[in-house]
Amino acid sequence: MDDVSPQAFIDAVMAYQKTAAVKAAVALDLFTAIADENGELERIARRAQCAERGVRMLCDYLTVQGFLQKEAGRYRLTPSTSTFLTTSSPAWMGSIVDFLAAPELMSQWLEDPVSFVRNGGSVGSGNLAPDNPIWVKFARAMAPFVVQTAQGIAEQVSTWPKPPKRVLDIAAGHGLFGIAIAKALADVEVVATDWQAVLEVAEENALSAGVSKRHRTLPGSAFEVEWGRDFDLALLTNFLHHFDPPTCVRLLAKVRKSLSPGGRVLAVEMVPNDDRVSPPFAAAFSFVMLASTPRGDAYTAREFEQMGREAGFTKVQAAPLPPSPQSAVVFE
Repeated sequence: MDDVSPQAFIDAVMAYQKTAAVKAAVALDLFTAIADENGELERIARRAQCAERGVRMLCDYLTVQGFLQKEAGRYRLTPSTSTFLTTSSPAWMGSIVDFLAAPELMSQWLEDPVSFVRNGGSVGSGNLAPDNPIWVKFARAMAPFVVQTAQGIAEQVSTWPKPPKRVLDIAAGHGLFGIAIAKALADVEVVATDWQAVLEVAEENALSAGVSKRHRTLPGSAFEVEWGRDFDLALLTNFLHHFDPPTCVRLLAKVRKSLSPGGRVLAVEMVPNDDRVSPPFAAAFSFVMLASTPRGDAYTAREFEQMGREAGFTKVQAAPLPPSPQSAVVFE
């Protein structure tokens, strides 16, 4: 039997403190400093240009929270912290703080959480208003979070019996999913659609990846822009969850009309089990949608299958994308 304790409640109420500590550490590049300065407090503080007292208290708090280890007055990184939070690591993902803990998102969550529960949704960042600057911030900040997943998708697509030649990247954002496929398949051409300001980020990423000559952009709403026909693959990565099922069906039906014979739609989504409380990360994502969209949700595989059938697809399959908490949902 579990101990009767208020600890989980207290931890949840004070969770903003952990967010503040991580934001400060990332902004100061503290974890890289700890690695480079051999964990010595005085040298870390000097490098971060901070009061030694402030750095000590922050590092001690991060040790308590499991980000660091402390021995004989020196701080050490954990393997996960070293991998994901030092700027010298190719897997660094500190930039996601700029979006996930952005002031506009924090206020949206904390100012009046009762309102989005009572309303069954929010008019916050998920309203997808044209050229909302939050999506530019998303495109720039969240790229490290999806790089590995994008590469995994590209590897999967490249093994198909008939790999795609024309790819439509809907609500492309940073564009990394289409770009990864273009890197994996030398004859692929990608058309990326999103708001113009967001597509500028995708264009920068395509140029950096060396595929800009095969990467074209088409600005506008996914529900309004005419992107053409005869696409072998349409990508809907991290997009369907923003909408209610009827809207998802309408979008999927539009996409289906743009496919070549045998073409597929590949969505990347958080897909909880039918019980809607497992696995934890995917299941908790529905609350994220409650707070940030008017009618979005984290849909189960069964729900995606129903949407696909209503949109005219005959086969829908969902499969996990480890080590990410997301799944690939393929509509054929």
